[in-house]
Amino acid sequence: MILCITEKPSVGRDIARIVGANSQRQGYYEGNGYCVTWTFGHLCTLKEPADYTVNWKSWALSALPMIPPKFGIKLIPQKSIEAQFNTIKTLIQQCDEVINCGDAGQEGELIQRWVMQKAGCDKPVKRLWISSLTDESIREGFEHLRTHEDLEPLYVAGLCRAIGDWILGINATRLYTLKYSSDRQILSVGRVQTPTLALLVNRQKEIENFVPKDSWELKTTYRDVLFSSSLKPFDNPQDGEGVLNEVRQYPFVVTDIEKKKGKEAPPRLFDLTSLQVECNKKFGLSADVTLRTIQSLYEKKLATYPRVDTTYLTDDVYPKCKGILNGIAQHYADVLQPLRGSKLRKSKKVFDNSKVTDHHAIIPTGQPLPSSLTMDERNVFDTIALRFISVFYPDCLFEQTVVKGEAGKYKFKTSGKVINDPGWKYVYQQRKGITSEVDADKSDEDKNGQEDGGVLPEFTKGESGPHNPSLAKKTSQPPKYYTEGTLLKAMETCGANVDDEDLREALKANGLGRPSTRAAIIEILYKRGYIKKERKSLRATQAGIELINVIQEELLKSPKLTGIWEGRLRQIEKGEYSAAEFISKQKEMINAIVLSVLKDNSNRRIEAIQAREVPEKKSADAEKKPKRTKKSDPKE
Repeated sequence: MILCITEKPSVGRDIARIVGANSQRQGYYEGNGYCVTWTFGHLCTLKEPADYTVNWKSWALSALPMIPPKFGIKLIPQKSIEAQFNTIKTLIQQCDEVINCGDAGQEGELIQRWVMQKAGCDKPVKRLWISSLTDESIREGFEHLRTHEDLEPLYVAGLCRAIGDWILGINATRLYTLKYSSDRQILSVGRVQTPTLALLVNRQKEIENFVPKDSWELKTTYRDVLFSSSLKPFDNPQDGEGVLNEVRQYPFVVTDIEKKKGKEAPPRLFDLTSLQVECNKKFGLSADVTLRTIQSLYEKKLATYPRVDTTYLTDDVYPKCKGILNGIAQHYADVLQPLRGSKLRKSKKVFDNSKVTDHHAIIPTGQPLPSSLTMDERNVFDTIALRFISVFYPDCLFEQTVVKGEAGKYKFKTSGKVINDPGWKYVYQQRKGITSEVDADKSDEDKNGQEDGGVLPEFTKGESGPHNPSLAKKTSQPPKYYTEGTLLKAMETCGANVDDEDLREALKANGLGRPSTRAAIIEILYKRGYIKKERKSLRATQAGIELINVIQEELLKSPKLTGIWEGRLRQIEKGEYSAAEFISKQKEMINAIVLSVLKDNSNRRIEAIQAREVPEKKSADAEKKPKRTKKSDPKE
């Protein structure tokens, strides 16, 4: 008998139907030589401190750092979990072979292996690895099962992540709570949550300490077009009055006209983070809601695997793209019509095997859309589908015109852009409810500035005439508060303010957390009362600010350093870095942090910090009634 273990009952039903296990039993299906059972996500977890020694049950500075000689796992003590685990254990003992059908990612691998390990599995194990839950994808996956050994580095990386979070999260949380909490209220500290909170606190301090500065720029209007001077802005209007009076004495002369043809490629396909950013910007969806929505679309077989960190597809997906587009044609006929009758474009910015490891970018599967989708599901699906359609369109072609002029010795310039062929932008022009990420990412200054202006009238080199010079006052602006979308971008690029897509791709390897965990980290910060939402902006609470202020160890607050650890975990996943070295470095780090904090004689204290419930989607700016935090050991 072959035993298939999935990560949830709904996937178990689909796989049972395909392999012919049609008889339902308590906790599993059987038939046709197969048994199909499932977990409920995590059935096992790393042991708690008290599971290793009774001395670690009580919180005491003298016990820190707590580092077990060997980490172990335990079954989560819940009746439903224990019952399902016993079913799995019995089936493992009876079977001849196991097929791991867990979620095809690092966490899914960890979940399933811990269960098999706890059940004492000594049977041969193979791995089902699929990027969508369509019948075709499942059947294809069973025809190309991977070996258990092939996924060993992925499991080791997940194990290192869990152990690393245990070492830092549990030790640092106890350390800071015991040392700095005035009433023993929990001060939650974590490898990813603390640098993320530091990003918010530091941005908030920049805004609060910002001193606006006025400057005056010399501009002139000629033929109803605004030209900007090449002079450096003046610190006060009096400094510019002399120049302004001098400029008025001369006519404006057009000295040069430069026209350049340009093109703009379609925006990249979505990985999870960029999808969360886009949905937060367009629909106000939180990162967590977007993740749950795309997960729902995946389970409904409408979208491919969501927890991905690449924006590329592999070459073998290209032959399937026409069928995918045909599958969704009923809902997107208007934007698919221009693609009919021609070969689909194949760009290296879309199809590149070298940029894909386990899963490709998020795209539709081509399954027909049911009418029962929620509004969130429809919006998220539209966002994915339109992006997928747009990559097969040609580049947007435009002509950039730069006009230079002078009045006396003073030089001026303006520019404008004319779209000659909208190319992929046609998709978004047709569906104006959802604009492209590229267009929407432009700041207000870019939209109103001279470097990307509108259509210019025809100018002739050498023409001249009257003009209207002026001094335009400009006030410097503070940086903007993070939204969930911009915070996700910052986490992805380790705190760097990066809009360029190519550079964002390059920085992903060292981001804060992983695509699948970033939404959860933000939710944790809400829940623990460290951040709140005001309209779309995220603000650090006084509790969050005080926590970051009390942490002097840059090891805990630096997004770049934590990003390096994320890079190491990815290297472990690829078999390029030693797991033992990673754990050793984590132990060294927590030893250094404990020593540093214990040496602090400042008597700093943080007053009572109370956790708050996560804001509900419909009233995201409203804080819930404060709720006292239970003493526990956070690992995030």
